[in-house]
Amino acid sequence: MDLSYGPEYDVFRDEVRTFIQDNLDNQPKPGAGPQSEEVRQWQAKLIENGFHSRTIPTEYGGYGAEPDIIQSRIIAEEFGAAQMNTGFSGQGISMLTPVLLEMGTEAQKQQFIKKTIHGELIWCQGYSEPGAGSDLASLTTRAELDGDEWVINGQKIWTSTAHISDWIFCLVRTEPEAPKHQGISFLLFEMNTPGIDVRPLVDMTGTANFNEVFFTDVRVPKDQIVGQRGQGWQVANAILGHERGSLAPPDAAMSRLNGVVKLMQQETISGERVIDNPIFRDRLLKLQGRVMAMQYNDMRLLSAKINKSQDTKLAGMVVKLIGTELRHEIECLGIDVMGEIGLSYGDNPYLRGNGSWQYQYMYFLGLIIGGGTSQIQKNIISERGLGMPKEPKIAQAGV
Repeated sequence: MDLSYGPEYDVFRDEVRTFIQDNLDNQPKPGAGPQSEEVRQWQAKLIENGFHSRTIPTEYGGYGAEPDIIQSRIIAEEFGAAQMNTGFSGQGISMLTPVLLEMGTEAQKQQFIKKTIHGELIWCQGYSEPGAGSDLASLTTRAELDGDEWVINGQKIWTSTAHISDWIFCLVRTEPEAPKHQGISFLLFEMNTPGIDVRPLVDMTGTANFNEVFFTDVRVPKDQIVGQRGQGWQVANAILGHERGSLAPPDAAMSRLNGVVKLMQQETISGERVIDNPIFRDRLLKLQGRVMAMQYNDMRLLSAKINKSQDTKLAGMVVKLIGTELRHEIECLGIDVMGEIGLSYGDNPYLRGNGSWQYQYMYFLGLIIGGGTSQIQKNIISERGLGMPKEPKIAQAGV
């Protein structure tokens, strides 16, 4: 059985490998932030060569290629094998941009997409609230129309990157009398607008990845809305689909697993390489099998974008649940491979990989909760994907 992609794709693979070899020393250093010039220059180089924003039209700053599943797969394989930096992929790129392409006005596409994919605009997502997390439709942050402006009051929480973001895409209630899934609108506005107060929240990684954000009489032009007034829930659901697929992409998992392989080749137990230890090797092979399964599931989802007749609803639902738990286990194996050194943190001189293994272990433990907890994801899969009965509600006392 010939499982090769064919000679035309062999040529393309060679082109990708040549780019990687020519640019190994040009990629950003580990830890470079999205606002740094080296990250933006690298982003521009990737887009120019078609290795980022590949199918986004050129008029919006993308490469403008036709969708090709195999080419996308080859890029992911080669970048992952070389552990090459794949570019910046914040919430604006992975979540907002696809929705703007689908539902935004032409003016919004021209204004936001190019600057977003090139890293000139950093976005955050204003969704969760103290009383509206898993039940997001219960949000109470409100926006009232005053002439040509929305006036926003309320609070958001767990707002990733809000402390460094230029803009926010935010769910607000514009029709308070409507049922909770209706009367919600999707607004875009700058984070330096008067009345916005950002308070960082330090998480278990030791850094402030999250924030709580307060809005007090924040005034936003009325045309900075995506979709129609009161139809924000439809936009939000489209965004959530992109979010859950972007939280733990399988190609990043394979790249990280390749890092574990290198660790296992370098670290030793009683003078023996960890890679030669059958117990650790067995754990590695099991994880490799799961990563490959996720990669093939991703190819199925990619092909469905071209062949619209395919039903991939269930295939898309499992990505967040399986992907985040898989990444957490990969980071765990990396820590276990290092033995007692794996417990190092902060400024410990024995750290491997600048502490990225410990940081990512904590980070993905958080992502098992964030973006919809694993328990919520299982309910979604069982009820919406498999058609099982809904979880019974607990009767209230005295009812």
